[in-house]
Amino acid sequence: MKNTREIVGIRTSQRVEIVDITREVEGVLVRSSVKNGLLNVYSRHSTSGVVINENESGLVSDFQTALEKIIPQGAGYQHDRIDNNADSHIRGFLLGGSQTIPVENGRMMLGTWQSIFFVELDGPRQRKLTVTVMGD
Repeated sequence: MKNTREIVGIRTSQRVEIVDITREVEGVLVRSSVKNGLLNVYSRHSTSGVVINENESGLVSDFQTALEKIIPQGAGYQHDRIDNNADSHIRGFLLGGSQTIPVENGRMMLGTWQSIFFVELDGPRQRKLTVTVMGD
């Protein structure tokens, strides 16, 4: 069994930003030469998320708007006394920090319209994602 791990750097420019990282992750898969197995994308940052969904501009905008409406900034959270970013932590908690995708015949088994997104929740920042590929 092969095991490949790469760090993928991402620079964000907004406080809340949704970045399609599918191509970068595909690059790691290609370099791994794994044909069948699993691929994991993990963010080590608690004010971010990794999600899979459709990359349609209206939907991406709707997703960002929903995050901001459901968990508004400055709503009197206790953690804001320390860092003033409690909303970012709560959003990250709900989104989750990783995704695992099956690999078959050297390709990620994403749905026809699915993409992998890094969700910045406390930017702008320089972030690092760990992409791990395991298989044969």
